[in-house]
Amino acid sequence: MFELIGSEASYLKSLGVAVKHFHASKALKKILSKREHHVLFSNICHVKTASERFLMDLETRLGESVVISQVGDIVLKHCRDFHCLYVPYVTNMMYQESLINRLLQQNGDFLLTIKKLERDPVCQRQNLKSFLVLPFQRITRMKLLLQSILKLTDPDSDSALNLKKAMDAIHKIVTECDEGVRKMKQIEELVCLEMLLDFGNVKSVPLIVSRRFLVLQGPMKRLTLESTSSSKMSFISVYLHLFNDLLVISSKKDQRFIVSDHALFPAHVTVEHLKTEVLGLPPESFLLHLSQSQTGHPTAVILLALTRSDTEAWMKALRPEE
Repeated sequence: MFELIGSEASYLKSLGVAVKHFHASKALKKILSKREHHVLFSNICHVKTASERFLMDLETRLGESVVISQVGDIVLKHCRDFHCLYVPYVTNMMYQESLINRLLQQNGDFLLTIKKLERDPVCQRQNLKSFLVLPFQRITRMKLLLQSILKLTDPDSDSALNLKKAMDAIHKIVTECDEGVRKMKQIEELVCLEMLLDFGNVKSVPLIVSRRFLVLQGPMKRLTLESTSSSKMSFISVYLHLFNDLLVISSKKDQRFIVSDHALFPAHVTVEHLKTEVLGLPPESFLLHLSQSQTGHPTAVILLALTRSDTEAWMKALRPEE
């Protein structure tokens, strides 16, 4: 419990550097646009204020008695604020990291200003990134500290009950932080893909749709008959993007994907194993059925994955019910 209080005090001191030294820097504000400044620091000022209130309550408890009775009730009291502040902060960290890297590479003034700020003794040789990652580290560490305190607490006491509730609440925050980061990465992935997919003469579909995410993607070979008389087998290169609700088939040209077909998944998509030896096909082959696609009629194609493990991965992904 003393470690919880002491580490919170240390954390608040470091947040003070992030806010007063970096966030409040006039030189930095001159270089960055308002949007860039917001993305870079997010709601770190509010996170610092919440830490101040939390530490004040912890120190008040310590002032009542050197032998602290419990801290779970105090953590519970502040969990609502923690949830409102830490989830958006951690979710924004992906954009924060991307912005910092871009500015360091492309903006010489930003690089010089940051280096100058980081050389100040108040930073104790820590860089800007190490200060900005503090909230994520803190909420994770708090969960571990509460677990350690619970192990040393009488399981039948009120303290243990409050600790368990506090642990559950902090665990929920950490989980939502992770989920927020995952969703933002999925959205970012969809945004990038939408810029690369070229529907051309094929009926286009909006890619960025709520709850859509990429499941699997990769190159394939598609069987084609060069001549109906000779029935000579040959393969052409195709590329598959499988989303949780959509399958897109395209051909890769430079860095873009020229879409040839797409179908709702899993409603109109099924796959089957093939007796490859009997048919004289490579063992990595399988059959893809599109009962309905943008072409308006059923389609069946034989696809060839690059490796046997790729075949298994695609078969598994294209059979979600299994």
